[in-house]
Amino acid sequence: MPHMNVLLSGIVGSTAYGLAGPGSDVDRLGLFAVDTAALHGLHRPAESHVTTAPDRTLHEAAKWCHLALRGNPTVTELVWLPDDLYEVRTPWGDELIELRSSLLSAKRIRDAYLGYATQQFKRLYDRGDGSSSADTRKRTAKHARHLMRLCQQGFELYATGRLNVRVEDPEAYHAFGDQVAADAMAALPLLQRFEEQFDGTRSVLPAQPDEAPVEAWLHRVRAAHFA
Repeated sequence: MPHMNVLLSGIVGSTAYGLAGPGSDVDRLGLFAVDTAALHGLHRPAESHVTTAPDRTLHEAAKWCHLALRGNPTVTELVWLPDDLYEVRTPWGDELIELRSSLLSAKRIRDAYLGYATQQFKRLYDRGDGSSSADTRKRTAKHARHLMRLCQQGFELYATGRLNVRVEDPEAYHAFGDQVAADAMAALPLLQRFEEQFDGTRSVLPAQPDEAPVEAWLHRVRAAHFA
């Protein structure tokens, strides 16, 4: 892996949500800045680096911003983590955390979170009726928990402009996962309920994200990392 200037990195996923079990992986997500000169050569540097053992995904700063501006749930949570879950936190990362509300917009958050939740439901539906192996039921329960989380967190962000990464009642998520592992269609009423809540709620978020301060941040990062 080439030299990277990691600006912000932390523990995300099930551990951050408070939903991790004894065998759960610890997932890490972060963003980095390449040396700016490398952006002007014949071959652009890789925009993402993914490793296992440890499980870590790092996105280049511009790619991270583009994903966050689209409302990507996985990327968005990085700037809403509890302080104790950050493993790398530079002044550049702190600036980005301060800009996190500028990244948000109503339709993109609704579409991204509900879209991801709908994808999870399709996985559950395609997997069958709960009569499969114990390992498959375990994966089904995990996907059901994440469907519930995406709905809850997405609606909270849409309605209040704030994201609490750690869920309030982990046991409710585990119970829902077990229920859906036995009958995939048990997830449908929850998905429909949240679609109705989104439709019936006026978001505090703007129609479009405020790209100007995000772009200004990226320009400062580029200037600081020009060798």
